[in-house]
Amino acid sequence: MSPIPTPEQATSVAPAATEQAQIRNFSIIAHIDHGKSTLADRMLQATGVVAPRDMRAQYLDRMDIERERGITIKSQAVRMPWAAAGADGVTRAYALNMIDTPGHVDFSYEVNRSLAACEGAVLLVDAAQGIQAQTLANLYMAMEGDLTIIPVLNKIDLPSAEPDRHAAEIASLIGCEPEEVLRVSGKTGVGVPELLDRIVAAVPPPSGDPEGAARAMIFDSVYDVYRGVVTYVRVVDGALNQRERIKMVSTGAVHDLLEIGVISPEPVPTRGLRAGEVGYLITGVKDVRQSKVGDTVTSALAPATEPLSGYQDPKPMVFSGLFPVDGSDFPALRDALDKLKLNDAALTYEPETSVALGFGFRCGYLGLLHLEIIRERLEREFNLDIISTAPSVIYEVTMEDRSVHTVTNPSEFPEGKVRDVQEPVVRATILTPSEYIGAIMELCQSRRGNMLGMDYLSETRVEMRYQLPLAEIVFDFFDALKSRTRGYASLDYEPDGTQSADLTKVDILLNGEKVDAFSAIVHKDSAQSYGQKMTRRLKELIPRQQFEVPVQAAVGSRIIARETIRALRKDMLAKCYGGDITRKRKLLEKQKEGKKRMKAVGRVEVPQEAFIAVLGADQPTGK
Repeated sequence: MSPIPTPEQATSVAPAATEQAQIRNFSIIAHIDHGKSTLADRMLQATGVVAPRDMRAQYLDRMDIERERGITIKSQAVRMPWAAAGADGVTRAYALNMIDTPGHVDFSYEVNRSLAACEGAVLLVDAAQGIQAQTLANLYMAMEGDLTIIPVLNKIDLPSAEPDRHAAEIASLIGCEPEEVLRVSGKTGVGVPELLDRIVAAVPPPSGDPEGAARAMIFDSVYDVYRGVVTYVRVVDGALNQRERIKMVSTGAVHDLLEIGVISPEPVPTRGLRAGEVGYLITGVKDVRQSKVGDTVTSALAPATEPLSGYQDPKPMVFSGLFPVDGSDFPALRDALDKLKLNDAALTYEPETSVALGFGFRCGYLGLLHLEIIRERLEREFNLDIISTAPSVIYEVTMEDRSVHTVTNPSEFPEGKVRDVQEPVVRATILTPSEYIGAIMELCQSRRGNMLGMDYLSETRVEMRYQLPLAEIVFDFFDALKSRTRGYASLDYEPDGTQSADLTKVDILLNGEKVDAFSAIVHKDSAQSYGQKMTRRLKELIPRQQFEVPVQAAVGSRIIARETIRALRKDMLAKCYGGDITRKRKLLEKQKEGKKRMKAVGRVEVPQEAFIAVLGADQPTGK
């Protein structure tokens, strides 16, 4: 076992580890809340790259949202020095490039990009909770990339930890012996030096031609207000040097390399990056479209002929409209989305117009948490007040005349006779203690799910596989699953094609006019309940007008629910303190005619608070 070096010793080791054979690139993969960031903190301390006075919890989580919620949203790369004995017994200095990855299913694209930049993966499992759904998903992703897997049990210091039982589960899953599963504590630091030694011994050095033409893969990028676009790369072949001209292969753009360096864990400028190294590039470019994740960077003087195989473009699962509360903020919202797209490659967006909400963007997300984080970042980092419409998914609608329409927004749902509607479905994997099987079956059946199979991983843990409509799980399925299983169940899902479904569009009418922002595509069996709930809610939220306002829910031309907002009435008879009844009746008839005229030409103004309250609330989608 290597002794933990002091910060001074570790710093003196770092420059020596430049040979390709002494580089190790690895990632930490796990389910959410299994202690990845805490283990990364202990690694930073053990290798001495962070001084004790600078150390803080979740050191690599740079965003306030990450710290508040206790989750990792962005992958973070860091270079650490470590001295370890090789197979020949000689102690050498190694450079460990670690990428700390998110655990939530909505950020699996971050994990995918991180694994593509590594040769090894530390599979981290909570010794108290055991294997979870996202653990399996990330493990299979690493196996597809042919990465070396190092199994590790974390949180062995917890009183509820069962390391022996969970080590046997991991061993049967990846085909190793239970004794080979390392046991560490991210909280106390026990076992961390042994883990670093195992990484040096087990993870192969990066392959690549150090003498070939320079080729580096962009796996992440951020926008800095003062320095422009900062690009994070993994050099595969050749070398990139300071002050040389570089070329982006996909766009053909050529830039001067102003600064190049490594993250350790703060940016440290160097003279260059060689094959196998992970670092950052700064060109001073302010145009965020110039740096595309998955692109290949090469030298402009001696460019590579073949680009590196990039990443698959992420497929948005959930769509939602983003509109500024103040219409004049539209350009600011566009610039903010451009910068967020640079930082989050899974975000997609295109302009859209709403009659009720004005100009905005239709955004695609990987899931509901992704949507929530993007909206919160727009409000915090760019100081924007925005309205987010209800989440929806993509539908393929075939009409009687065989024409096919792609619908990402309920307002795009075509009028006329519909022949067929195809909705996206997902293959969901749920891991749960066996006592909750009945509750989960009931939940999935209520969401139109089909059971595909069930396996017992151990005596007390069950893996259930369901096919579910995506529209049924993007709202509150995960919350319902957690509440029914007291937080013990975990969920992972992946796209599984489409299926035909009996769906319809429910429109909301105010005073006979459709409000496109409140429309929704729901199953026919839940259309009535959706219409009743929306009309009741709007009756409470919309202020009373000078005239009576009917709030209606309609399927096509058929009204399925109605509420009425009573008119504000002025007391016309206040001045009539006696006299003939016909005089009073004449005044009331005059008022009635005025109300009728007002209702014919009057428009109902829906306050922004009503949009936020209705569109931000959970809405029923299931049967």
